[in-house]
Amino acid sequence: MKIQNVIDLIEEKIPLNYAEDFDNVGLLAGNSDMPLKGILITHDTLEPVVDEAIEKNMNLIVSFHPIIFGGLKSLTGKNYVERTIMKAIKHDVAIYAMHTALDNQLFGVSGILADKLGLINRRILIPQSKTLRQLVTYAPVGDAEKVREALFKAGAGKIGKYEECSFNVAGTGTFKPVAGAQPYVGKVGKRQYEKEERISVIFPKHLQTRILKALFKHHPYEEVAYEIIELLNNNQEIGMGVVGELPRSYDETEYLLLLKEVLNLSCIRHTALRGKPVKKIAILGGSGSFAIEAAKASGADIYITADVKYHEFYKAENQIIIADIGHFESEQFTKVFLFEQLTKKIRNFAVALSKINTNPINYL
Repeated sequence: MKIQNVIDLIEEKIPLNYAEDFDNVGLLAGNSDMPLKGILITHDTLEPVVDEAIEKNMNLIVSFHPIIFGGLKSLTGKNYVERTIMKAIKHDVAIYAMHTALDNQLFGVSGILADKLGLINRRILIPQSKTLRQLVTYAPVGDAEKVREALFKAGAGKIGKYEECSFNVAGTGTFKPVAGAQPYVGKVGKRQYEKEERISVIFPKHLQTRILKALFKHHPYEEVAYEIIELLNNNQEIGMGVVGELPRSYDETEYLLLLKEVLNLSCIRHTALRGKPVKKIAILGGSGSFAIEAAKASGADIYITADVKYHEFYKAENQIIIADIGHFESEQFTKVFLFEQLTKKIRNFAVALSKINTNPINYL
């Protein structure tokens, strides 16, 4: 097994297509063609984590946060980023990160936190747009069902909680094969009128290559007519944050104390209590002050996030409680999730959780 095989398994579950434009995801250091020795899962890749990988004879670090975020102009060891990368390269340890590609999944960082808090009836807080595409193709009436079935199996036609969705219109197609053609129907040099179905399906953009491959393989025509259209629709499965409900209502103080206990928090920075029950919750793991207005618009009673600045707390305006639980704390279960996902798929190689606590913030 090679490192690339692990990357393929990760990206099947967490496609990098949905990472934010500002992010730096994927293989950050190392050669994906190297044979795999073992995998170390971490929240952040720091120099002690690389030391741990070397000690355990593991040559792939799978990290949530990317160690290289901005551009590197030199590698002289003058800071912790350069020292980490230099050591990894010297010892043939590859580093892979997925960051906001996982953030933007319904089951991702915010979803993992929602699991711990027992939220039900969940949806994305800020759905992404331009992640859905539409395929339109034309197939002979007798072959249309075979083409549809192939597209469905490749992942097309899924809309929310519905599968095998398509729109089909019967009509007549025309074409004239010219010299060198080997037509499925019709004759060279003669215009052909063929009863066809126009098949339209929606698919997530990361599946485009797979869906086109299925189309070309199962479509009977020598030249397949098709269109790919980028849609502006919001994708209810992809985006930042989660909104959900608690099974019952809580008193505000009661819920904040429960939150502190369940997540093992040292403290919670929060806005003024409103004297109202807490039932609807908005969550965005990591730095989430940019989504305060979206949390308010969702009708949530409390917004759980991190890295909220002093003046940003004023944005609550008594419409919501903003609860800053800490950046690392809001993402603390992520590496366990990654460990569980990989150990389900990889059984012949060692997969380990890093023992290094990479949280840079301490509380007295």
